[in-house]
Amino acid sequence: MRFLLACLCASLLMGCGSMPLPEGRSVSTALPEAETHGTALGRAIAPLAAAHPGRSGIFSLSDAREAFAARVLLARAAERTLDVQYYIWRPDTTGTLLLEALHDAANRGVRVRLLLDDNGTAGMDQLLAALDAHPLVEVRLFNPFRVRSPKWLGYLTDFSRANRRMHNKSFTADNQATIVGGRNVGDEYFGATEGVLFADLDVLAAGPVVPQISQDFDRYWESASAYPAAQVLPAVDAAQLQALRTRARSVESDPRAAAYVEAVRALPFVQDLVQGRLALHWAPTRMVSDDPAKGLGQARDGSLMLRQLTAILGQPARHVDLVSPYFVPTAAGVEAFEALRARGVQVRILTNALEATDVAAVHAGYARHRQRLLQAGVELYELRRQAASGEAKMKTGPFGSSGSSLHAKTFAVDGQHVFVGSFNFDPRSIHLNTELGFVIDSPALAQRVDDAFDGPVPAQSYTVGLDARGALVWTEQVDGQAVRHTTEPGASIWKRAGVVVLSWLPIEWLL
Repeated sequence: MRFLLACLCASLLMGCGSMPLPEGRSVSTALPEAETHGTALGRAIAPLAAAHPGRSGIFSLSDAREAFAARVLLARAAERTLDVQYYIWRPDTTGTLLLEALHDAANRGVRVRLLLDDNGTAGMDQLLAALDAHPLVEVRLFNPFRVRSPKWLGYLTDFSRANRRMHNKSFTADNQATIVGGRNVGDEYFGATEGVLFADLDVLAAGPVVPQISQDFDRYWESASAYPAAQVLPAVDAAQLQALRTRARSVESDPRAAAYVEAVRALPFVQDLVQGRLALHWAPTRMVSDDPAKGLGQARDGSLMLRQLTAILGQPARHVDLVSPYFVPTAAGVEAFEALRARGVQVRILTNALEATDVAAVHAGYARHRQRLLQAGVELYELRRQAASGEAKMKTGPFGSSGSSLHAKTFAVDGQHVFVGSFNFDPRSIHLNTELGFVIDSPALAQRVDDAFDGPVPAQSYTVGLDARGALVWTEQVDGQAVRHTTEPGASIWKRAGVVVLSWLPIEWLL
């Protein structure tokens, strides 16, 4: 009997294994810029772009509510197309409102293409299927799971594919303006919850870098990992779209969300872009992204983002400031940092403290390399867990206005170049997940990162160092006084022990 059950389970698992290649997909591409110059966004941006040839207009979105408002604005301002690509989209307050904004745009005649990584769509099958039923909306899922519930079965039956995710984030309207950065779609990314909040960073961009994003979206949209929702999700009645609208109206009227929605409406940012008053910073900007074939493990090494970044930035000569919430340098990365220090390059790194991280295994992958980095002269800062609300909101300069955990991914090189995007300095971003970002040639933006490390970062972080015996110590500033810790501060003995155990496991390549 047990043998028969085992055979039955094995056959069921084999039957829900790897996905067949997507077939019968519609063909669509981003509209040429010339076809969208007459839109409201096109009319607002064209004279500004003409005055700054060869440069893209950049506006940093470190404020969580402003980042949400920017996306709503683009959805409402769009007249021809919306191309939207995300790793996580939650069906919570902000996720519901943004989904309804896409629905409203489609009802106005805007073509909407929504590409989501299927690992980040929990609880959304019916909503996405309903949205996909709209004649002007098409939803595709990247590396989808054949078994919808529980999805984790896909890791057992098709691990090599399911372990590769699309981590890219972009929101592009009319091929005229785009938002790229670290934020997913969910209340914790937009400051709309009393729970854990992520301090994050996006940039809104206009000008010549936007068509690059549109072309890259087309690459992913047509990739072998992008499956039409109708081939993956169970069919639903088109009336479910009305349920989405009803849900959005209910969210807007909920007293818990009303103050947030009203605050977003009141932001001056919402009208400034369309009316040409938004103070954009114009600088040469290049898009960098992984080949979507990485989602199937078929990308060439030269097409990976890390290789592109190395080719663009070359060898740092003076200093590197790196911000990465999930920082797992690996032995090879430590050697690279050691080589930089040997050449006299200053290296400063900000990541999450154990008390602030939301992934303890990643912290374990970082912790095992701390002493060697410090011995090489790398400066390490670990962001303390901040209050999620109230007066003690995090102030870390350009890396987010408030939050209890760092999520921004950025770095500055030699006071000249700044990267903003989805890329974490960890093996997963390097080898497994696809990533997207901008390299911006701007001394002014690089100076903002440098200034943050000179002020807000040390004030809001533990400065990690070594004592006379070579043991780790953490120093924080409390009411103007330096307080030293000899164990991971703010974490229980059980959490610290768990990190030690995790650091022994051969899982670094997965982190």
